Amino acid sequence: MNKIFALVTATMLMSASTVVFADHDYRVARSSQAMYDYARVISSEPIVNYVTVSTPVRECWEETQYYTVDRGAQHARGGTFVGALIGGVIGHQFGSGRGNDAATVAGTLIGAAIGNDAARENYDGDRYERHARPVRRCETNYRERREQRIDGYRVTYRYKGQKYMTEMPYDPGRKIRVRVDIRPAR
Repeated sequence: MNKIFALVTATMLMSASTVVFADHDYRVARSSQAMYDYARVISSEPIVNYVTVSTPVRECWEETQYYTVDRGAQHARGGTFVGALIGGVIGHQFGSGRGNDAATVAGTLIGAAIGNDAARENYDGDRYERHARPVRRCETNYRERREQRIDGYRVTYRYKGQKYMTEMPYDPGRKIRVRVDIRPAR
């Protein structure tokens, strides 16, 4: 009886271990090799977003700029120089040593002021002239516009009688490649 019991127990253990090892080998082999198939696309709808685009636009135009020229100042330069020269010579005649230097500087300044005033008074023409010149001005403004952008596609497909939905970055067309994962139930 012990021999029969031992034989039956050994047979059951061998059968069970074969099933366990076969199941284990099956899962290892299937998980490393993926299976793929194709499913029929039912619909593919674009996912649209609206964005605002700013574009810089440079705008230029011409303006007239007015400026004034003092003609009397140009003629006064000569009078200022001559007055400073004469005043310096006259001032140099007074004093001695450091006083002589101070008198020369004072005579130069006084003579320059007198010569400038005299030249401006003796100028017969129009003292101020008004001129105009074109000046180009530019500025950059931004123009905004709204655009539609497609961010992807919402795809509905049918595989083995079941409906599925996914989002894709492109339109897949009439069929989509799907990964099939078959595992034994536990």
